[in-house]
Amino acid sequence: MVHCSLPLHVVAEASLHNFIGLEDDKEGNATPADGFSRRPIINCNFACARRCMKASRKNVCARACGTCCIKCQCVPAGTSGNKTMCPCYANLRTHGLKPKCP
Repeated sequence: MVHCSLPLHVVAEASLHNFIGLEDDKEGNATPADGFSRRPIINCNFACARRCMKASRKNVCARACGTCCIKCQCVPAGTSGNKTMCPCYANLRTHGLKPKCP
C-alpha cells in the first residue's frame, strides 16, 4: 500500500477548481474549463453591504442581494438603480414576477 501525503491546501484548491469549473493552464493559473472567460468571483457580502447601506430594511435587502449576487456574480454600483451594469441581476424575478434584486 502506497501512502501519499498532499498538503491540505492543494487538495482544497483542486476541489474548489472542480466545483466552480476551473482548470489550471500551463503556468498554473486557473481558467474556466469550457474556455470561455467569466467574471471574477466577487465578495458578495461586501458588495451587498455597500448596495444596501441606505435601505430601510437592510437585512431583507442584503438577503435578496446576496442571492442575486451569487447567481450573477455582479452587483450594480451605488445604492439603487444602475441595473444596466448587470443584466442578469436586473432580470431576476420573484415568483410574483416582481424584480428580485434590490
